[in-house]
Amino acid sequence: MVVAVVSQENVVPLVSRTGRDLQRYNKGLRQVVGCIPYRYKSAEKGSLGDEEQELEVLVISSQNGKGMLFPKGGWESDESKTEAALRETLEEAGVKGTIEHELGSWNFKSKTHDTHYEGYMFPLLVEEQLDIWPEKNVRQRVWMSVPEARKVCCHLWMKEALDRLVQRLMTAQQLVEGEVAPCFIC
Repeated sequence: MVVAVVSQENVVPLVSRTGRDLQRYNKGLRQVVGCIPYRYKSAEKGSLGDEEQELEVLVISSQNGKGMLFPKGGWESDESKTEAALRETLEEAGVKGTIEHELGSWNFKSKTHDTHYEGYMFPLLVEEQLDIWPEKNVRQRVWMSVPEARKVCCHLWMKEALDRLVQRLMTAQQLVEGEVAPCFIC
């Protein structure tokens, strides 16, 4: 008899969570969370030399196929904000990585439903791209440059989150290179 032990760490559920039973709301606004998955094209990690051309972000098609966006979805009451963002990114884009400090929050109205949302976005430095993920059959994913992503992203609030990510990464790179002096409040 042969027994195989499989680590639960690498097991991905092949179905997405559905339903609104556990959905969070704040003052009538449905709360959603997501990530901007990113990576660097060059071997030198953290290099943002040629006007953001070294940085790539992952965009996905909307469920109806009429636009590109960053992965996001409902924040549920049984998970933290970062857990929800990681789950949504795994379900919709099939990537895993290191989640970084929140980029901010935005209030917006759905383009297709008469619903108002409070959205939170996080950067996700991608470390693994899966071949099989829950929404593989309903979404396309595409790595592209920041300028390309700005053109194709169908949500203004997501473009603003992308701009915040780029600014954060460029400032961090300038600090590493000594181009910007750190600010200390005494």
